[in-house]
Amino acid sequence: MSLHEQIKNSIKECMKAGDKVRLEVMRGLVTAFTNELVSKSRTPQDLLTDEESVSVITRLSKQRKDSIEQFTKGGRLDLVEEEAKQLAILSEYLPKLMEVSEIEEIVKNKISELEVKDLTKKGMFMASVMKDLKGKADGALVKEIVDKLFV
Repeated sequence: MSLHEQIKNSIKECMKAGDKVRLEVMRGLVTAFTNELVSKSRTPQDLLTDEESVSVITRLSKQRKDSIEQFTKGGRLDLVEEEAKQLAILSEYLPKLMEVSEIEEIVKNKISELEVKDLTKKGMFMASVMKDLKGKADGALVKEIVDKLFV
């Protein structure tokens, strides 16, 4: 069963359990999946691949993280708590991200592979690294590691 199907099926379970936060997140995911299908000129009845589903969930997770940051700055801790709950639910459906040490090793290997001496073409280097780490590591963390290695 695909990730898309699992999420669609979990809506009924959430309704039975009375879990309003999870239900809201699942409905939001199904809507985001439908929007993704329509944007790719497919019908809403189609299913996304697991890779496409993870991409959508990752995008929604980033939105939640940004919201948490903004609400924290604005002193709206009630909204921070709500967004954090939703982020935790979304995170259940994302693959485990790589540890810092694993990312550092891959970045160091890429530096030696491409024989990078400095970061004059940082954008091209980051694109190359992120191509290898897509969906496996947080882009902000990768950028931080690359900057640290070239200080």
